[in-house]
Amino acid sequence: MSAQSELIKEIELRLGGQMVDVELDPEHYELAIKKAVEKYRQRAENSVEESFVSLELLKDVAEYTLPSEIDEVTDIYRRTTGVSSGTGNDFEPFQANYLNTYLLGSSRSGGLASFDFLQQNRETMGRLFGAEITFTWRKSDNKLILHRMMKADDICILHVYNHRPLEILLKDIHAGPWIKDFSLCHAKLMLAQARGKFAQIAGPQGGTTMNAGELQASAEAEIDKLETELTLFNDGSSGLGFVIG
Repeated sequence: MSAQSELIKEIELRLGGQMVDVELDPEHYELAIKKAVEKYRQRAENSVEESFVSLELLKDVAEYTLPSEIDEVTDIYRRTTGVSSGTGNDFEPFQANYLNTYLLGSSRSGGLASFDFLQQNRETMGRLFGAEITFTWRKSDNKLILHRMMKADDICILHVYNHRPLEILLKDIHAGPWIKDFSLCHAKLMLAQARGKFAQIAGPQGGTTMNAGELQASAEAEIDKLETELTLFNDGSSGLGFVIG
């Protein structure tokens, strides 16, 4: 059973399923989960993860469609500088990061001054010899648009932030409970709207009064509480750190 199917079953049970009739179809539960995930991804830093993705850049091609799970592209690293002739200096961002860590070690020579010089040298080499690629990331259609087309095919590394899949979010000790509770709230709202169309159902004992008002009030109060939790970073997200500048 998928993570979404398990969540649908849980929401149904929390609404009283198997004890009373719950007037919701599978599509209603799926919509409730979708709204919860959308809200979480809009507001929570914990909904994304940093990663590196390989991309083949093609000669005279400026636009690339990236997978929908990519939320942001922050940088593009080329393996070489001056590659138009097929030669140049190899550049490996992971190796550079290791070197930076080495230089910053307190027991080694160099320190922050050497680290700063190396960073400036890398940036200068990139600008002079074509290693730096400027681009626009258009999230609306997941388009990566290069400002300058490549003169030859090349392999690059994208520094990106991905949406964490629903299956992973539900296993997160912070994100999982929040998404489950917010999904339940939206299911309650839809159930309240359905039951609100009939204030009372006729019956031999005088009829049954529907609890639409109670359901709606409970759901709205819980939604306010859950949205406040996001602003307080109770979902596992990190708040802003110190800003110098």
